[in-house]
Amino acid sequence: MIVDSCSSSLHLRTTNDYQPTTNKPMQIRDRIKELRRIRAGDLQPNPRNWRLHPAEQQNALRGVLAEVGYADALLARELPDGTLMLIDGHLRAETTPDAVVPVLVLDVDEQEANKILLTHDPLSGMATVSDDHLRDLLSEVQTENAAVRELLDSIATDAGDLLANFEPPPPFCPVEVAIPESYQVVVECRDETDQQTVFEKMRTEGYRCRVLTL
Repeated sequence: MIVDSCSSSLHLRTTNDYQPTTNKPMQIRDRIKELRRIRAGDLQPNPRNWRLHPAEQQNALRGVLAEVGYADALLARELPDGTLMLIDGHLRAETTPDAVVPVLVLDVDEQEANKILLTHDPLSGMATVSDDHLRDLLSEVQTENAAVRELLDSIATDAGDLLANFEPPPPFCPVEVAIPESYQVVVECRDETDQQTVFEKMRTEGYRCRVLTL
């Protein structure tokens, strides 16, 4: 209970009636330092990663990568020795160790990284289902990969009663899709001029190459 005193009278208000004088907006920090493109095999796995990846998930990821490619960034933090330790994206890194992948480098300490590691996937899993949107997506999205087809079927099954009367389109004939091997050489140059010289030389010799500055 709060007591308001005014010259010759007392006014009593319950705490439920009390309104704060200011409403400050929530301050959200941007913890992303930069986007880098790094060879996946050079990223250090997090020894405290608690997520396991069964074979069906691995196969589905390979299928999506083969049909779409990389459309999301991995998360990592920079250690004192300059290496990057993963926070999210372990399966993608393990699946394509020789690929150069997009990585968001976060400005977080070890404790904050552990909090992200623990909550990142569960937060996504808390989302609920829009019946209409899910029906539309399942009827429109098509795949020629058997593992991805199984993933779509499991999404429909997990939706439960919401999709009880939904009839998915007939599946495609399963086609084996393999991620082609990629052979790359990373050359460390002395400076920008040396980088341009090496780039031009490799181009004239018929190699497909690009300039990358880290």
